[in-house]
Amino acid sequence: MKEKEREEIEKWIEGDESGTEMLSRVSSVRPFLFPPPLHRVPLRVGNVLELVGPSPSAKTQILINAAITSVLPKPYGGLDHLVLFLDLDCRFDITRFSQLLIHRITQHGTDSYDQALYHLCMARFLYVRCYDSFEFLHTLRTLHRRLEKEKEVQGVGVHVLMIDSIGAFHWMDRASMFLSQRETSKKKLFLQTVSEAVVQNIRKLLQVHPMLIMATKSVIFGNRYSTASNEVKGNMEERCSKNMTRNHQNFQYREYMPSVWQSFVTHRILVHSSDEHPGTINHQNSSAYLLEWLLPKLSFPDRIVVKDLVGWCLCPIIMYLLRRDVYLMIILAVAVNKLLYLVK
Repeated sequence: MKEKEREEIEKWIEGDESGTEMLSRVSSVRPFLFPPPLHRVPLRVGNVLELVGPSPSAKTQILINAAITSVLPKPYGGLDHLVLFLDLDCRFDITRFSQLLIHRITQHGTDSYDQALYHLCMARFLYVRCYDSFEFLHTLRTLHRRLEKEKEVQGVGVHVLMIDSIGAFHWMDRASMFLSQRETSKKKLFLQTVSEAVVQNIRKLLQVHPMLIMATKSVIFGNRYSTASNEVKGNMEERCSKNMTRNHQNFQYREYMPSVWQSFVTHRILVHSSDEHPGTINHQNSSAYLLEWLLPKLSFPDRIVVKDLVGWCLCPIIMYLLRRDVYLMIILAVAVNKLLYLVK
């Protein structure tokens, strides 16, 4: 026993990693330094952050801002990592992401932006679209090889996995529970089984690729009950107390995801529209939203304003497209995606 302990001590003294490997290991343990509104609580690899709120409530916008921070190099205030974005809602707007990325790049003192930097950041943003739970599960099972390949090609790994939105297939899977017994078992999806498979595959992936998980989830109910329904609300609160979450502003939503996913979540933020309407700021349309930390519970909310950047971003984007014809494919891809979404 003493000989074994001695060998372990000698092995520890000799060291089994280089300085680069040590710095990479230490940096992965440090919390992510995201800008507001994700600055209140330190987020680390292995954490699962859930953004809940009605649609629309800027949940995807928060993911986009966090993704841009992740893919930007450190001199530009970024984290210098890859981001994997799983679009389950099939409504992601790549032009919006491009506009915000250009906006962040041009914030560093120049009117024009570095095209090479733009290419680098766009290459670091990995996008996958899934149309049902089968594709989602298949994607999770095959992500290991893709992440390894991207790390070899780009020299950095994926540290943030984003899922928008995690409950997109909930109702389709729930409807499949009522299929006839004559249907094949492959067509039957049970909510608990699907959620268990999703959580299990993500856990396996985190063991090989430590990442921060960020997922959005749309709620079922609206954000406010009318005054005329106060009596009905009072009678229903006692029955729904186990399945209902309520904050101090009387915003209520029903939790519909299975318990296996709820227990998997380590951090949760409630996002909803604010009563204060910012209106028009510098000829830009804008909307205000409130963010409240539910897990861990924080007593003070954050207020964010989402501006429409289409007007001021239009000119530099057009100039860039004229210089680079390849980016016309972006517009074509967006048009095709929207057409497929309408057909679906």
